Amino acid sequence: MRVRYGKARRRSKKRLFKEAKGNFGGRSKLLRTVKETVIRSRVYAYRDRRVRKRMFRQLWITRLTAACRERGISYSQFINGLKVANLELNRKTLSDLAVLYPQVFDEVVEQVKAAKAAA
Repeated sequence: MRVRYGKARRRSKKRLFKEAKGNFGGRSKLLRTVKETVIRSRVYAYRDRRVRKRMFRQLWITRLTAACRERGISYSQFINGLKVANLELNRKTLSDLAVLYPQVFDEVVEQVKAAKAAA
């Protein structure tokens, strides 16, 4: 008796087509092309989950650089001053402070400047 994959094959094809839904032309209609598309999309998704973290860190650093320059201190001096002042705030938090609560960020900058002057 020969083996037939009716139900299992239909289920796996259905899963692939569902994942490829919304793509243009054969990328959503032809099995071989759908397989290529889905594999490629998974590779991009995997890679970009890591890239997103890099991009956000880059954004926070850019915001901090701009905020520090407005207050007369460079980014590198600011980060060094944070270490000297023993302030353990990460870049995300500092960026949010600079954008949403400028008065609080001003106080942090003053503490950093005081710590650098004392050291």
